[in-house]
Amino acid sequence: MSATAAEHLNFLLGRRSIRAYKPGPIGEETVRSLLEAAMSAPSAAAKDPWRFVLIREREGLVRMANALPNGQMIAEAGIGIVVCGDLEAAHDRQLSYLLQDCSAAIENLLLAAHAVGLGACWLGIHPREQRLRTIRALLSLPPQVIPVGGIALGWPDEEKPARSRFNSDFVHHEKW
Repeated sequence: MSATAAEHLNFLLGRRSIRAYKPGPIGEETVRSLLEAAMSAPSAAAKDPWRFVLIREREGLVRMANALPNGQMIAEAGIGIVVCGDLEAAHDRQLSYLLQDCSAAIENLLLAAHAVGLGACWLGIHPREQRLRTIRALLSLPPQVIPVGGIALGWPDEEKPARSRFNSDFVHHEKW
């Protein structure tokens, strides 16, 4: 493997869930770049069903933290982003395609945040009914829009080493 290939892989292995943030604003240009990266994800039949709700006000971030049992860190984040999918826009109006497309967008967003020096943590919303109801109400989402995941985003106040979670037991060749 070339040095360049190893550097790229080390970048991917270095992306970690960051749950502690320093105070400081995240500029509009940076947010736009992250969203542009998110929207460059693959999408079934190029339907791009993803939709994004940005939460910057502290009160909204605290409400999000209270709604997500493992999401207390979002209260201190610089911004919260809820990635939603519009079922009417999804390929064949299928929930599975919507979830795949939104998950790809979330991963792109997480990698882009890491690339620009921000810390981020993916917070699951779908398929938990209570979380879905609460987030829908907090964000006034229309019925066809499904909140898939939340992203806590901010300037990192913790460092984590790169790591691999490779497990050869999870790899099968030719057949199971």
